[in-house]
Amino acid sequence: MIKPKEEQQVSLTTIDATLLQKMFLAGAQSIEAKKEYINELNVFPVPDGDTGTNMTLTIMSAAREVSAIEKPTMESLAKAISSGSLRGARGNSGVILSQLFRGFTKEVRNCQQIDVPVMARAFHKAVETAYKAVMKPKEGTILTVAKGGAERAAELAGETDDLEYFGAEVIRRMEEVLAYTPELLPVLKEAGVVDSGGQGLLEIVKGAADAMLGKEIDFSLKEEPAAGAVRSENIATADIKFGYCTEFIIMLEKEYTQETELDFKAYLESIGDSIVVVSDDGVVKVHVHTNDPGFAIQRALQYGSLTRMKIDNMREEHNEKVIMEAEKKAQEEQAALPKKPEPRKQAGFVAVSIGSGINEIFKGLGVDYLIEGGQTMNPSTEDMLNAIGNVNADTVFILPNNSNIILAANQAKALTEDKQIIVIPSKTIPQGIAAMINYVYDKSAEENEQFMVEGMKAVRSGQVTYAVRDTSIDGMEICQGDIMGLDDKTILAVGKDITDTTLALLEKMVDQDSELVSLYYGAETTEEQAENVASRIEGKYPFVDVEVHKGGQPIYYYVLSVE
Repeated sequence: MIKPKEEQQVSLTTIDATLLQKMFLAGAQSIEAKKEYINELNVFPVPDGDTGTNMTLTIMSAAREVSAIEKPTMESLAKAISSGSLRGARGNSGVILSQLFRGFTKEVRNCQQIDVPVMARAFHKAVETAYKAVMKPKEGTILTVAKGGAERAAELAGETDDLEYFGAEVIRRMEEVLAYTPELLPVLKEAGVVDSGGQGLLEIVKGAADAMLGKEIDFSLKEEPAAGAVRSENIATADIKFGYCTEFIIMLEKEYTQETELDFKAYLESIGDSIVVVSDDGVVKVHVHTNDPGFAIQRALQYGSLTRMKIDNMREEHNEKVIMEAEKKAQEEQAALPKKPEPRKQAGFVAVSIGSGINEIFKGLGVDYLIEGGQTMNPSTEDMLNAIGNVNADTVFILPNNSNIILAANQAKALTEDKQIIVIPSKTIPQGIAAMINYVYDKSAEENEQFMVEGMKAVRSGQVTYAVRDTSIDGMEICQGDIMGLDDKTILAVGKDITDTTLALLEKMVDQDSELVSLYYGAETTEEQAENVASRIEGKYPFVDVEVHKGGQPIYYYVLSVE
Protein backbone atom coordinates (compact mmCIF):
# COMPACT_ATOMS: atom_id res chain seq x y z
CA MET A 1 0.00 0.00 0.00
CA ILE A 2 1.34 3.43 -0.94
CA LYS A 3 1.71 5.74 2.04
CA PRO A 4 -0.01 9.14 2.04
CA LYS A 5 2.34 11.78 0.65
CA GLU A 6 2.81 13.39 4.06
CA GLU A 7 3.95 10.06 5.55
CA GLN A 8 6.40 9.19 2.79
CA GLN A 9 10.04 9.69 3.71
CA VAL A 10 11.82 12.04 1.32
CA SER A 11 14.89 10.32 -0.08
CA LEU A 12 18.25 12.02 -0.41
CA THR A 13 19.08 12.31 -4.10
CA THR A 14 21.88 14.91 -4.24
CA ILE A 15 24.93 15.96 -2.23
CA ASP A 16 26.10 19.58 -2.35
CA ALA A 17 29.57 20.90 -1.50
CA THR A 18 28.68 21.68 2.13
CA LEU A 19 27.49 18.13 2.73
CA LEU A 20 30.49 16.62 0.91
CA GLN A 21 32.79 18.62 3.19
CA LYS A 22 31.05 17.15 6.25
CA MET A 23 31.20 13.65 4.78
CA PHE A 24 34.93 13.85 4.13
CA LEU A 25 35.69 15.14 7.62
CA ALA A 26 33.48 12.44 9.13
CA GLY A 27 35.37 9.79 7.17
CA ALA A 28 38.62 11.15 8.57
CA GLN A 29 37.26 11.08 12.12
CA SER A 30 35.98 7.53 11.61
CA ILE A 31 39.34 6.02 10.66
CA GLU A 32 41.14 8.10 13.31
CA ALA A 33 38.95 6.47 15.95
CA LYS A 34 39.70 2.96 14.61
CA LYS A 35 43.37 3.34 13.66
CA GLU A 36 44.79 1.19 16.48
CA TYR A 37 42.37 -1.62 15.66
CA ILE A 38 43.46 -1.40 12.02
CA ASN A 39 47.14 -1.40 13.06
CA GLU A 40 46.58 -4.67 14.90
CA LEU A 41 45.44 -6.37 11.68
CA ASN A 42 49.08 -6.53 10.57
CA VAL A 43 49.83 -10.00 9.14
CA PHE A 44 53.16 -10.35 10.91
CA PRO A 45 52.98 -9.89 14.70
CA VAL A 46 55.82 -7.35 14.69
CA PRO A 47 55.59 -4.20 16.84
CA ASP A 48 55.29 -1.86 13.88
CA GLY A 49 51.89 -2.50 12.31
CA ASP A 50 51.10 0.95 10.96
CA THR A 51 48.42 0.75 8.26
CA GLY A 52 45.85 2.54 10.41
CA THR A 53 48.33 5.24 11.37
CA ASN A 54 49.47 5.76 7.77
CA MET A 55 45.95 6.01 6.38
CA THR A 56 44.88 8.33 9.22
CA LEU A 57 47.83 10.69 8.73
CA THR A 58 47.18 10.69 4.99
CA ILE A 59 43.50 11.64 5.24
CA MET A 60 44.12 14.07 8.11
CA SER A 61 46.59 15.97 5.92
CA ALA A 62 43.74 16.56 3.49
CA ALA A 63 41.15 17.08 6.24
CA ARG A 64 43.07 20.07 7.62
CA GLU A 65 42.85 21.75 4.23
CA VAL A 66 39.20 20.77 3.78
CA SER A 67 38.16 22.08 7.20
CA ALA A 68 39.79 25.44 6.49
CA ILE A 69 37.43 26.13 3.55
CA GLU A 70 34.69 28.46 4.81
CA LYS A 71 32.44 28.44 1.75
CA PRO A 72 33.16 25.17 -0.02
CA THR A 73 32.61 24.51 -3.69
CA MET A 74 33.14 21.18 -5.41
CA GLU A 75 36.23 22.59 -7.11
CA SER A 76 37.80 23.92 -3.88
CA LEU A 77 37.05 20.68 -2.05
CA ALA A 78 38.43 18.55 -4.88
CA LYS A 79 41.67 20.56 -4.88
CA ALA A 80 42.06 20.35 -1.08
CA ILE A 81 41.30 16.62 -0.92
CA SER A 82 43.56 15.68 -3.82
CA SER A 83 46.50 17.97 -2.96
CA GLY A 84 46.35 17.39 0.79
CA SER A 85 46.20 13.61 0.54
CA LEU A 86 48.87 13.39 -2.18
CA ARG A 87 51.37 15.37 -0.12
CA GLY A 88 50.42 13.76 3.17
CA ALA A 89 50.46 10.18 1.87
CA ARG A 90 52.41 7.74 4.05
CA GLY A 91 53.10 4.08 3.40
CA ASN A 92 51.65 1.98 0.60
CA SER A 93 48.15 2.11 2.07
CA GLY A 94 48.30 5.91 2.38
CA VAL A 95 49.55 6.37 -1.16
CA ILE A 96 46.81 4.10 -2.56
CA LEU A 97 44.23 6.00 -0.48
CA SER A 98 45.50 9.31 -1.88
CA GLN A 99 45.15 7.93 -5.41
CA LEU A 100 41.58 6.83 -4.69
CA PHE A 101 40.81 10.39 -3.56
CA ARG A 102 42.61 11.79 -6.60
CA GLY A 103 40.48 9.76 -8.99
CA PHE A 104 37.26 10.50 -7.10
CA THR A 105 37.84 14.26 -7.11
CA LYS A 106 38.65 14.30 -10.84
CA GLU A 107 35.09 13.18 -11.48
CA VAL A 108 33.27 15.52 -9.06
CA ARG A 109 35.31 18.74 -9.29
CA ASN A 110 33.19 20.23 -12.11
CA CYS A 111 29.81 19.17 -10.71
CA GLN A 112 27.43 21.44 -8.85
CA GLN A 113 25.92 18.48 -7.02
CA ILE A 114 26.59 14.75 -6.74
CA ASP A 115 23.82 12.26 -7.50
CA VAL A 116 23.93 8.47 -7.82
CA PRO A 117 25.27 8.38 -11.41
CA VAL A 118 28.00 10.92 -10.58
CA MET A 119 28.91 9.01 -7.42
CA ALA A 120 29.13 5.75 -9.36
CA ARG A 121 31.41 7.33 -11.98
CA ALA A 122 33.55 8.86 -9.23
CA PHE A 123 33.95 5.46 -7.54
CA HIS A 124 34.98 3.94 -10.89
CA LYS A 125 37.50 6.73 -11.56
CA ALA A 126 38.92 6.34 -8.04
CA VAL A 127 39.58 2.63 -8.53
CA GLU A 128 40.96 3.10 -12.04
CA THR A 129 43.41 5.76 -10.81
CA ALA A 130 44.57 3.69 -7.82
CA TYR A 131 45.18 0.54 -9.88
CA LYS A 132 47.25 2.52 -12.39
CA ALA A 133 49.42 3.92 -9.57
CA VAL A 134 50.49 0.47 -8.36
CA MET A 135 53.04 -1.31 -10.54
CA LYS A 136 51.88 -4.81 -9.59
CA PRO A 137 48.37 -4.60 -8.10
CA LYS A 138 47.65 -7.42 -5.66
CA GLU A 139 44.15 -8.72 -5.03
CA GLY A 140 42.97 -9.27 -1.48
CA THR A 141 44.01 -5.73 -0.54
CA ILE A 142 42.50 -2.24 -0.24
CA LEU A 143 42.33 -2.19 -4.05
CA THR A 144 40.02 -5.21 -4.10
CA VAL A 145 37.72 -3.72 -1.48
CA ALA A 146 37.57 -0.42 -3.40
CA LYS A 147 36.85 -2.29 -6.65
CA GLY A 148 34.02 -4.24 -5.01
CA GLY A 149 32.40 -0.99 -3.88
CA ALA A 150 32.81 0.58 -7.34
CA GLU A 151 31.26 -2.44 -9.07
CA ARG A 152 28.20 -2.32 -6.82
CA ALA A 153 27.97 1.45 -7.38
CA ALA A 154 27.88 0.88 -11.15
CA GLU A 155 25.07 -1.69 -10.75
CA LEU A 156 23.04 0.74 -8.65
CA ALA A 157 23.47 3.68 -11.04
CA GLY A 158 20.64 2.38 -13.20
CA GLU A 159 18.47 1.11 -10.36
CA THR A 160 17.98 3.95 -7.88
CA ASP A 161 18.38 7.65 -7.27
CA ASP A 162 18.27 7.22 -3.46
CA LEU A 163 21.74 7.95 -2.06
CA GLU A 164 20.88 6.45 1.34
CA TYR A 165 20.05 3.09 -0.26
CA PHE A 166 23.05 3.47 -2.59
CA GLY A 167 25.44 4.05 0.31
CA ALA A 168 24.11 1.15 2.36
CA GLU A 169 24.41 -1.25 -0.58
CA VAL A 170 27.95 -0.13 -1.48
CA ILE A 171 29.06 -0.56 2.15
CA ARG A 172 27.43 -4.01 2.30
CA ARG A 173 29.33 -5.11 -0.82
CA MET A 174 32.61 -3.70 0.53
CA GLU A 175 32.08 -5.62 3.78
CA GLU A 176 31.51 -8.82 1.81
CA VAL A 177 34.67 -8.28 -0.24
CA LEU A 178 36.69 -7.42 2.87
CA ALA A 179 35.53 -10.62 4.57
CA TYR A 180 36.66 -12.54 1.46
CA THR A 181 40.20 -11.05 1.34
CA PRO A 182 41.69 -13.97 3.33
CA GLU A 183 40.58 -16.29 0.51
CA LEU A 184 42.49 -14.15 -2.01
CA LEU A 185 45.64 -13.75 0.10
CA PRO A 186 46.56 -16.99 1.91
CA VAL A 187 48.86 -15.10 4.30
CA LEU A 188 45.79 -13.24 5.64
CA LYS A 189 43.94 -16.51 6.14
CA GLU A 190 46.84 -18.10 7.99
CA ALA A 191 47.17 -15.06 10.27
CA GLY A 192 43.40 -14.99 10.86
CA VAL A 193 42.91 -11.37 9.76
CA VAL A 194 41.27 -9.40 6.95
CA ASP A 195 43.22 -6.88 4.93
CA SER A 196 44.04 -3.86 7.10
CA GLY A 197 43.99 -1.34 4.23
CA GLY A 198 40.57 -2.57 3.12
CA GLN A 199 39.32 -2.26 6.70
CA GLY A 200 40.62 1.31 6.83
CA LEU A 201 38.87 2.24 3.59
CA LEU A 202 35.62 0.72 4.86
CA GLU A 203 35.80 2.81 8.06
CA ILE A 204 36.24 5.99 5.99
CA VAL A 205 33.24 5.19 3.77
CA LYS A 206 31.11 4.29 6.80
CA GLY A 207 31.97 7.58 8.49
CA ALA A 208 31.11 9.53 5.33
CA ALA A 209 27.79 7.68 5.02
CA ASP A 210 26.90 8.53 8.63
CA ALA A 211 27.43 12.23 7.92
CA MET A 212 25.37 11.98 4.72
CA LEU A 213 22.47 10.65 6.82
CA GLY A 214 22.74 13.56 9.22
CA LYS A 215 24.20 11.73 12.21
CA GLU A 216 25.74 14.09 14.74
CA ILE A 217 29.52 14.03 14.42
CA ASP A 218 32.28 16.11 15.99
CA PHE A 219 34.05 17.62 12.97
CA SER A 220 36.83 19.31 14.97
CA LEU A 221 40.26 17.95 14.13
CA LYS A 222 42.65 16.75 16.79
CA GLU A 223 46.14 18.19 16.93
CA GLU A 224 49.06 16.00 16.00
CA PRO A 225 50.19 13.97 19.03
CA ALA A 226 53.55 15.71 19.19
CA ALA A 227 51.98 19.11 19.64
CA GLY A 228 50.37 18.22 22.94
CA ALA A 229 52.96 15.78 24.20
CA VAL A 230 55.02 16.54 27.28
CA ARG A 231 58.57 17.10 26.11
CA SER A 232 61.13 15.19 28.11
CA GLU A 233 63.35 18.24 28.73
CA ASN A 234 60.52 19.65 30.85
CA ILE A 235 60.85 16.71 33.26
CA ALA A 236 63.76 16.96 35.67
CA THR A 237 65.63 13.78 36.59
CA ALA A 238 64.80 14.66 40.18
CA ASP A 239 61.19 13.85 39.32
CA ILE A 240 62.18 10.22 38.67
CA LYS A 241 61.65 8.82 42.16
CA PHE A 242 63.05 5.36 41.47
CA GLY A 243 65.96 5.31 39.05
CA TYR A 244 66.39 1.70 37.95
CA CYS A 245 63.96 -0.25 35.80
CA THR A 246 64.56 -3.81 36.98
CA GLU A 247 63.23 -6.89 35.22
CA PHE A 248 63.90 -10.60 35.61
CA ILE A 249 62.28 -14.02 35.59
CA ILE A 250 62.35 -16.36 38.56
CA MET A 251 62.66 -20.06 37.74
CA LEU A 252 60.85 -21.39 40.81
CA GLU A 253 62.69 -24.00 42.89
CA LYS A 254 60.77 -23.66 46.15
CA GLU A 255 57.13 -23.59 47.14
CA TYR A 256 55.48 -20.41 45.82
CA THR A 257 51.92 -19.93 47.00
CA GLN A 258 49.47 -17.07 46.63
CA GLU A 259 50.47 -15.92 50.10
CA THR A 260 54.14 -16.00 49.07
CA GLU A 261 53.37 -13.84 46.05
CA LEU A 262 51.48 -11.30 48.18
CA ASP A 263 54.44 -11.07 50.58
CA PHE A 264 56.83 -10.65 47.66
CA LYS A 265 54.71 -7.87 46.12
CA ALA A 266 54.48 -6.12 49.47
CA TYR A 267 58.26 -6.20 49.76
CA LEU A 268 58.70 -4.77 46.26
CA GLU A 269 56.22 -2.00 47.08
CA SER A 270 58.39 -1.08 50.07
CA ILE A 271 61.42 -0.49 47.82
CA GLY A 272 59.86 0.79 44.58
CA ASP A 273 56.85 1.25 42.31
CA SER A 274 55.52 0.26 38.84
CA ILE A 275 55.38 -3.30 40.07
CA VAL A 276 54.31 -6.23 37.91
CA VAL A 277 54.52 -9.77 39.26
CA VAL A 278 53.00 -12.50 37.09
CA SER A 279 53.39 -16.20 37.92
CA ASP A 280 52.66 -19.06 35.55
CA ASP A 281 53.69 -22.71 35.45
CA GLY A 282 56.88 -22.57 37.51
CA VAL A 283 58.11 -19.12 36.43
CA VAL A 284 57.49 -15.63 37.80
CA LYS A 285 57.91 -12.52 35.64
CA VAL A 286 58.97 -9.49 37.72
CA HIS A 287 59.14 -5.78 36.84
CA VAL A 288 59.87 -3.01 39.38
CA HIS A 289 61.25 0.55 39.42
CA THR A 290 63.57 0.88 42.40
CA ASN A 291 66.69 2.62 43.66
CA ASP A 292 68.07 -0.70 44.96
CA PRO A 293 67.89 -3.44 42.27
CA GLY A 294 70.08 -5.68 44.42
CA PHE A 295 67.42 -5.83 47.15
CA ALA A 296 64.81 -7.03 44.66
CA ILE A 297 67.22 -9.61 43.26
CA GLN A 298 68.24 -10.90 46.70
CA ARG A 299 64.61 -11.35 47.73
CA ALA A 300 63.79 -13.13 44.45
CA LEU A 301 66.69 -15.56 44.91
CA GLN A 302 64.85 -16.95 47.95
CA TYR A 303 62.34 -18.51 45.55
CA GLY A 304 64.62 -19.85 42.79
CA SER A 305 67.21 -19.03 40.16
CA LEU A 306 66.98 -15.90 37.97
CA THR A 307 67.11 -15.43 34.22
CA ARG A 308 66.44 -12.68 31.65
CA MET A 309 67.83 -10.08 34.06
CA LYS A 310 67.72 -6.49 32.78
CA ILE A 311 68.49 -3.30 34.72
CA ASP A 312 68.23 0.11 33.03
CA ASN A 313 69.25 3.42 34.56
CA MET A 314 66.19 5.55 33.78
CA ARG A 315 67.84 8.79 34.88
CA GLU A 316 70.74 8.15 32.50
CA GLU A 317 68.36 7.22 29.68
CA HIS A 318 66.37 10.37 30.40
CA ASN A 319 69.48 12.55 30.29
CA GLU A 320 70.56 10.95 27.01
CA LYS A 321 67.12 11.59 25.55
CA VAL A 322 67.23 15.23 26.67
CA ILE A 323 70.67 15.66 25.10
CA MET A 324 69.53 14.04 21.84
CA GLU A 325 66.41 16.21 21.69
CA ALA A 326 68.49 19.34 22.41
CA GLU A 327 70.94 18.39 19.64
CA LYS A 328 68.06 17.74 17.24
CA LYS A 329 66.48 21.09 18.11
CA ALA A 330 69.81 22.84 17.57
CA GLN A 331 70.19 21.14 14.19
CA GLU A 332 66.67 22.20 13.20
CA GLU A 333 67.38 25.79 14.24
CA GLN A 334 70.67 25.71 12.33
CA ALA A 335 68.89 24.35 9.26
CA ALA A 336 66.36 27.20 9.46
CA LEU A 337 69.10 29.87 9.27
CA PRO A 338 69.79 31.46 5.89
CA LYS A 339 72.55 29.53 4.16
CA LYS A 340 75.17 30.67 1.76
CA PRO A 341 74.17 29.24 -1.61
CA GLU A 342 76.31 26.24 -2.53
CA PRO A 343 77.16 25.43 -6.14
CA ARG A 344 74.64 23.03 -7.65
CA LYS A 345 75.93 19.46 -7.70
CA GLN A 346 75.50 16.91 -10.44
CA ALA A 347 73.99 14.36 -8.05
CA GLY A 348 72.65 14.34 -4.50
CA PHE A 349 71.18 11.72 -2.18
CA VAL A 350 68.20 11.40 0.15
CA ALA A 351 67.85 8.36 2.43
CA VAL A 352 65.30 7.23 4.96
CA SER A 353 67.04 6.13 8.16
CA ILE A 354 66.02 4.61 11.49
CA GLY A 355 68.70 5.23 14.11
CA SER A 356 71.59 7.48 15.14
CA GLY A 357 74.27 4.96 14.19
CA ILE A 358 72.74 4.22 10.81
CA ASN A 359 72.41 7.98 10.25
CA GLU A 360 76.17 8.33 10.65
CA ILE A 361 76.83 5.45 8.25
CA PHE A 362 74.69 7.07 5.55
CA LYS A 363 76.34 10.46 6.11
CA GLY A 364 79.75 8.82 5.77
CA LEU A 365 78.68 7.34 2.44
CA GLY A 366 77.73 10.78 1.09
CA VAL A 367 74.00 11.06 1.74
CA ASP A 368 73.03 14.75 1.71
CA TYR A 369 69.68 14.60 3.52
CA LEU A 370 68.31 12.03 5.96
CA ILE A 371 64.63 11.51 6.68
CA GLU A 372 64.01 10.02 10.11
CA GLY A 373 61.26 7.46 9.86
CA GLY A 374 61.49 3.98 8.47
CA GLN A 375 59.25 1.18 9.64
CA THR A 376 57.80 2.71 12.80
CA MET A 377 56.80 5.99 11.16
CA ASN A 378 56.69 6.08 7.38
CA PRO A 379 57.59 9.53 6.00
CA SER A 380 55.01 11.26 3.83
CA THR A 381 55.23 12.42 0.24
CA GLU A 382 55.54 15.95 1.67
CA ASP A 383 58.57 14.84 3.72
CA MET A 384 60.13 13.50 0.52
CA LEU A 385 59.42 16.75 -1.34
CA ASN A 386 61.00 18.79 1.48
CA ALA A 387 64.07 16.57 1.37
CA ILE A 388 64.36 16.95 -2.41
CA GLY A 389 64.08 20.72 -1.98
CA ASN A 390 66.99 20.69 0.46
CA VAL A 391 69.36 18.95 -1.95
CA ASN A 392 70.90 21.35 -4.47
CA ALA A 393 71.57 18.91 -7.29
CA ASP A 394 70.48 18.26 -10.86
CA THR A 395 69.71 14.63 -10.05
CA VAL A 396 68.50 13.43 -6.66
CA PHE A 397 68.65 9.72 -5.79
CA ILE A 398 66.11 8.63 -3.17
CA LEU A 399 66.72 5.54 -1.02
CA PRO A 400 63.41 4.62 0.71
CA ASN A 401 65.01 1.63 2.51
CA ASN A 402 61.58 0.18 3.20
CA SER A 403 59.05 -1.47 0.88
CA ASN A 404 56.27 0.58 2.48
CA ILE A 405 57.91 3.89 1.51
CA ILE A 406 58.70 3.28 -2.17
CA LEU A 407 55.27 4.42 -3.39
CA ALA A 408 55.53 7.72 -1.47
CA ALA A 409 58.98 8.28 -2.99
CA ASN A 410 57.62 7.66 -6.48
CA GLN A 411 54.74 10.04 -5.78
CA ALA A 412 57.24 12.74 -4.77
CA LYS A 413 59.13 12.05 -7.98
CA ALA A 414 55.96 12.64 -10.01
CA LEU A 415 55.37 15.96 -8.22
CA THR A 416 58.93 17.26 -8.81
CA GLU A 417 59.54 19.28 -11.98
CA ASP A 418 62.89 21.06 -11.57
CA LYS A 419 65.15 18.06 -10.86
CA GLN A 420 65.66 14.55 -12.15
CA ILE A 421 64.54 12.15 -9.43
CA ILE A 422 65.70 8.53 -9.39
CA VAL A 423 64.07 6.26 -6.82
CA ILE A 424 66.30 3.32 -5.97
CA PRO A 425 63.77 0.69 -4.75
CA SER A 426 65.70 -0.28 -1.61
CA LYS A 427 63.46 -2.24 0.77
CA THR A 428 65.85 -2.47 3.73
CA ILE A 429 68.60 -0.44 5.39
CA PRO A 430 71.34 -2.90 4.26
CA GLN A 431 70.10 -2.59 0.67
CA GLY A 432 70.31 1.19 0.93
CA ILE A 433 73.85 1.00 2.28
CA ALA A 434 74.86 -1.40 -0.51
CA ALA A 435 73.34 0.94 -3.10
CA MET A 436 75.38 3.89 -1.82
CA ILE A 437 78.57 1.82 -1.76
CA ASN A 438 78.03 0.96 -5.43
CA TYR A 439 77.61 4.57 -6.59
CA VAL A 440 80.43 5.64 -8.94
CA TYR A 441 80.98 9.42 -9.03
CA ASP A 442 82.30 9.76 -12.58
CA LYS A 443 79.46 7.79 -14.17
CA SER A 444 76.12 9.05 -15.49
CA ALA A 445 72.92 9.02 -13.43
CA GLU A 446 71.47 6.25 -15.61
CA GLU A 447 74.60 4.09 -15.24
CA ASN A 448 74.61 4.65 -11.48
CA GLU A 449 70.96 3.70 -11.19
CA GLN A 450 71.92 0.34 -12.70
CA PHE A 451 75.01 -0.03 -10.48
CA MET A 452 73.04 0.76 -7.32
CA VAL A 453 70.16 -1.60 -8.13
CA GLU A 454 72.59 -4.40 -9.01
CA GLY A 455 74.52 -3.77 -5.80
CA MET A 456 71.35 -4.25 -3.75
CA LYS A 457 70.76 -7.67 -5.28
CA ALA A 458 73.93 -9.04 -3.67
CA VAL A 459 72.58 -8.30 -0.18
CA ARG A 460 70.19 -10.39 1.85
CA SER A 461 68.69 -8.57 4.84
CA GLY A 462 67.32 -9.70 8.19
CA GLN A 463 65.82 -8.24 11.35
CA VAL A 464 65.33 -9.54 14.87
CA THR A 465 62.41 -8.26 16.94
CA TYR A 466 59.63 -9.49 19.25
CA ALA A 467 56.05 -10.65 18.67
CA VAL A 468 53.21 -8.41 19.85
CA ARG A 469 50.52 -11.10 19.70
CA ASP A 470 49.91 -14.83 19.37
CA THR A 471 49.56 -16.06 15.81
CA SER A 472 50.25 -18.94 13.45
CA ILE A 473 52.09 -18.18 10.23
CA ASP A 474 54.23 -20.10 7.74
CA GLY A 475 53.67 -23.23 9.83
CA MET A 476 55.07 -21.63 13.00
CA GLU A 477 53.20 -21.09 16.25
CA ILE A 478 54.21 -17.71 17.66
CA CYS A 479 53.36 -16.45 21.15
CA GLN A 480 53.31 -12.86 22.33
CA GLY A 481 56.79 -11.92 23.55
CA ASP A 482 58.60 -14.48 21.39
CA ILE A 483 61.72 -13.34 19.56
CA MET A 484 61.41 -13.48 15.78
CA GLY A 485 63.99 -13.46 12.99
CA LEU A 486 62.72 -12.17 9.63
CA ASP A 487 64.35 -11.90 6.24
CA ASP A 488 63.18 -9.66 3.38
CA LYS A 489 59.95 -11.62 2.96
CA THR A 490 58.89 -13.70 5.94
CA ILE A 491 59.60 -15.06 9.44
CA LEU A 492 62.43 -17.59 9.38
CA ALA A 493 63.12 -18.18 13.08
CA VAL A 494 61.22 -18.01 16.36
CA GLY A 495 62.63 -18.46 19.86
CA LYS A 496 62.79 -17.20 23.40
CA ASP A 497 66.34 -15.85 23.36
CA ILE A 498 67.58 -12.92 21.24
CA THR A 499 71.05 -14.36 20.53
CA ASP A 500 69.82 -17.87 19.76
CA THR A 501 67.11 -16.54 17.44
CA THR A 502 69.62 -14.31 15.65
CA LEU A 503 71.87 -17.31 15.04
CA ALA A 504 68.90 -19.39 13.89
CA LEU A 505 67.98 -16.65 11.42
CA LEU A 506 71.52 -16.52 10.05
CA GLU A 507 71.48 -20.28 9.63
CA LYS A 508 68.76 -19.77 7.00
CA MET A 509 70.63 -16.89 5.33
CA VAL A 510 74.32 -17.90 5.22
CA ASP A 511 75.56 -20.32 2.56
CA GLN A 512 78.95 -21.35 1.15
CA ASP A 513 79.04 -18.32 -1.13
CA SER A 514 78.59 -15.87 1.77
CA GLU A 515 81.57 -13.64 2.55
CA LEU A 516 80.40 -10.92 4.93
CA VAL A 517 77.85 -10.62 7.76
CA SER A 518 77.11 -7.08 8.95
CA LEU A 519 75.39 -6.67 12.31
CA TYR A 520 73.69 -3.35 13.22
CA TYR A 521 72.68 -3.42 16.87
CA GLY A 522 69.64 -1.50 18.06
CA ALA A 523 68.81 0.94 20.84
CA GLU A 524 67.92 -1.85 23.27
CA THR A 525 71.09 -3.86 22.59
CA THR A 526 74.54 -3.18 24.05
CA GLU A 527 77.81 -3.30 22.13
CA GLU A 528 78.95 -6.14 24.42
CA GLN A 529 75.88 -8.20 23.50
CA ALA A 530 76.45 -7.52 19.81
CA GLU A 531 80.14 -8.51 20.04
CA ASN A 532 79.11 -11.73 21.75
CA VAL A 533 76.75 -12.53 18.88
CA ALA A 534 79.51 -11.68 16.37
CA SER A 535 81.91 -14.02 18.16
CA ARG A 536 79.43 -16.88 17.94
CA ILE A 537 78.84 -16.15 14.24
CA GLU A 538 82.60 -16.27 13.58
CA GLY A 539 82.85 -19.55 15.45
CA LYS A 540 80.02 -21.10 13.47
CA TYR A 541 80.99 -19.66 10.06
CA PRO A 542 84.81 -19.30 9.95
CA PHE A 543 84.67 -18.57 6.20
CA VAL A 544 82.82 -15.23 6.65
CA ASP A 545 83.95 -11.86 7.97
CA VAL A 546 81.72 -10.26 10.61
CA GLU A 547 81.34 -6.51 11.08
CA VAL A 548 79.54 -4.93 14.05
CA HIS A 549 78.03 -1.44 13.78
CA LYS A 550 75.99 0.66 16.17
CA GLY A 551 72.61 1.10 14.49
CA GLY A 552 70.63 2.69 17.31
CA GLN A 553 67.34 1.65 15.68
CA PRO A 554 64.18 1.17 17.76
CA ILE A 555 62.03 -1.99 17.72
CA TYR A 556 64.69 -4.21 16.16
CA TYR A 557 67.40 -5.73 18.38
CA TYR A 558 69.46 -6.36 15.24
CA VAL A 559 69.31 -5.42 11.59
CA LEU A 560 71.73 -7.63 9.70
CA SER A 561 72.88 -8.40 6.19
CA VAL A 562 74.63 -11.26 4.44
CA GLU A 563 76.69 -10.68 1.30
